[in-house]
Amino acid sequence: MVVDRLLICDEVMLNKDAADFLKYAKHKRALEILLHAIFLNSGSEVVHGNDGTNTIFGSPTESALLDFALHLGGHYDAICQQFEILEVWPFNSSTKRRSVLVACPEGGGRVFCTGAAEIILRECTKIVCNNGDSVDLSAERRKKVLDIINGFCCGALRTLCLTFKDFEDSSDCRVLDGDYTLIAVVGISDPVRPEVKSAVQTCLAAGITVRMVTGDNINTAKAIAKECGILTDDGIAIEARDLRAIRLGGFKDLMSKLQVVARSSPTDKCTLVAMLKSDEYGEVVAATGDGTNDASALHAADVGLAMGIAGTEVARESADVVLMDDNFTTIVNLIKWGRLVYQNVQLLVQFQLTISIVALVFNFVSACISGSAPLTVVQLLWVNMISDILGVLALITKLPCDKVEYRASVGRNMEIFTNAIWRNIIGQSIYQLAILFVLKFCGRRFLKLSGEDAGRVLHTVIFNTFVLCQVFNEINSREVEKINVFHGMLNSWLFASGIACIVICQVVAVEFLGPFAHTKPLGWRLWFVSILIGFLSMPISVLLKCITLSKLVTAINRCKGYVLLCCGRELCRKQD
Repeated sequence: MVVDRLLICDEVMLNKDAADFLKYAKHKRALEILLHAIFLNSGSEVVHGNDGTNTIFGSPTESALLDFALHLGGHYDAICQQFEILEVWPFNSSTKRRSVLVACPEGGGRVFCTGAAEIILRECTKIVCNNGDSVDLSAERRKKVLDIINGFCCGALRTLCLTFKDFEDSSDCRVLDGDYTLIAVVGISDPVRPEVKSAVQTCLAAGITVRMVTGDNINTAKAIAKECGILTDDGIAIEARDLRAIRLGGFKDLMSKLQVVARSSPTDKCTLVAMLKSDEYGEVVAATGDGTNDASALHAADVGLAMGIAGTEVARESADVVLMDDNFTTIVNLIKWGRLVYQNVQLLVQFQLTISIVALVFNFVSACISGSAPLTVVQLLWVNMISDILGVLALITKLPCDKVEYRASVGRNMEIFTNAIWRNIIGQSIYQLAILFVLKFCGRRFLKLSGEDAGRVLHTVIFNTFVLCQVFNEINSREVEKINVFHGMLNSWLFASGIACIVICQVVAVEFLGPFAHTKPLGWRLWFVSILIGFLSMPISVLLKCITLSKLVTAINRCKGYVLLCCGRELCRKQD
């Protein structure tokens, strides 16, 4: 943050022109009071290095003011040693100000108050004019100052009023009762990082609503929100006090377009989070914050995001995630990884459940009919190793892509087993079971097997076919909805390595581990049959993904006796 421009001595000037303007003798007193107001009423600190450079430690806003005061030629240590600080009122998000009471060297006391421009201006009765004297703040002057403040705010500047008030007795109980003298209005620029706008657009495309809840002036908030891409043409920006005055029914109508809440307190942010999480809206809410007062909102949100650099220790402890670079784009990366993990869990469940259903049903039915299970314990353990080790390694190591906006957002009450997953599981299970049962009961005739080892060869073909079906189905499981499952497959060396390892181990188990795995070596013809049957699961997957889920659900409902009623335009057409 930097001080971009200011109003002082009835003149508006840029930061770079302030030093030349205030060096004249007639502005000496105004400059002196301005430096006192900045140096004495600050929670930040200036540290002088051995090489003559100054380092400022503290909040960004106070650091910008201190840097500006040093640029004007102020001597931080000299001024701080000149005055005795009697009492400090730290910045309060409710009052939007920070105040300090100091004892003046010539006697009496002086209060310096710095805070939100339009709020502090209402409590000012005087203003420092051209010659440094204090004059009454007339209605005309007040309107002029307010117009300048609004101009600063519309330029995306954060505005602060710097004021003071003198007392003969520093113990006077009216210390903070207003009646201030306006020294200056400063406009502080907080440039938006270039990558923020694209990150916001990515969030919006991903189905995430981005709302700005800030303590800034409404015009400043709107200007910054437009610059970031948060506030759209049909979006609503509102002050927190107006939001609190809206009744529940009106709030529901407002929420869909609410994008900016200005002049808000931490309580307002916490209330908004609780409202969005309520059963009425059921939203999954993430909240960001850096201050101690943000702790309640961070704790109340589903995901609390605290700033690692500018954030306080209390905020970091209350948050679920700490952004070490304080960058909004890091949130986008967080969303990418979160959605990827969720999708990988879906893929893994789909893959493993298909294996379990087919193995259980096939072995159980075969044992009931023929008296023996075609898949032995060792073979089932091998299949279990495929699904639990190599399959997991292959499916959960998929890296996030830059197309996070193409991943659908997941609602609070959405089930992990979607209709698409059930479609894939049931479709693949039916295909594999049909093939395996045909091989079990008709395999000898179709494959023309004969001799003493015909039964063992057939069981080896069944085992080999079952495993190769899982190999190809693992490739199918890379995508739940998309037909092109090969996209980016070669970029994941772990996935390719997992598939290759399964195939190699299967060849070894069939051809060389006969006594242990209860298999017989297969000729090229039977290997071709096994590979072909396994490969056919891929076009089966394409056909399954071409099934429109809405039509499938409608068909199921009709089978159950449910008929969808006409509504909207369809109902109007029927009435016509």
